[in-house]
Amino acid sequence: MLQVCLNGPRNAADSGAVPMSPAALAEAARQAVAAGATDLHVHPKTPCGRDSLSPRVVGPALAALRAVVDVPVGVTTGARAEPDPPRRVARIVSWTVLPPPSSRLRSNREVPPSKFSAPLEQRGTPIASVNWHEPGAEAVAAALLERGIGVEAGLWSGTDGPERFAPSPLAPRVLRMLRVLAEVTVTDPDTATATARELLAAVASSGHGRPVLLHGSDGGAWPVLRPARQRGLDTRIGVEGTLLLPDGRPAADNAQLVRAAAAGPGAP
Repeated sequence: MLQVCLNGPRNAADSGAVPMSPAALAEAARQAVAAGATDLHVHPKTPCGRDSLSPRVVGPALAALRAVVDVPVGVTTGARAEPDPPRRVARIVSWTVLPPPSSRLRSNREVPPSKFSAPLEQRGTPIASVNWHEPGAEAVAAALLERGIGVEAGLWSGTDGPERFAPSPLAPRVLRMLRVLAEVTVTDPDTATATARELLAAVASSGHGRPVLLHGSDGGAWPVLRPARQRGLDTRIGVEGTLLLPDGRPAADNAQLVRAAAAGPGAP
């Protein structure tokens, strides 16, 4: 599975390639899926570029995406959007539009040939990510699950997220705990790969039994994507992770990053 994160915490001040409005997200999503992305992750934003969990922000963004793509779409629930855990839970409870799953529940033989495809258990389930090192992660995940929203457990390097996730009663036994996002926060390209190996070992020790998506950020984005591909893991690219192509040129948009990530064997 190749996930594209269309914007992340970045905004227009970081690059003109960062989509923020519902219309811009929809167009970026359409192009990224056409380029080979099989899953989307978005940070709905206010007009000034701030991440938000307000239903007045989340709803229009998800409705716009639902109108143009037919792949799973996940949203952030990060503390950047709402630092207070009880308010974060209340925002989730108030959502009137849920993240759109793929509308076509297909069998394996009906999936078009591709290097990447979304796991069948994830089709039909709305998705949101939870950063497990953040205060209130368990309550946020429980609120999502109560609403029928599948959870991506974000386990960041350099945090206690993996240690906190391991004993969670939600981790191994809930079907809608869809995957673990192993997020390498080290941006030094010379050390990011080693950090990825350490993070994967920590993630594996929890015995969660869920698929793992491995990705890096900034200078570590492309170095971490390579071992993810070599290990056959799900992975992620997009302007959240990097604004640069593998050769160091600025990326024009998310679709260009997806094409680079989905290129032939050994790429990027």
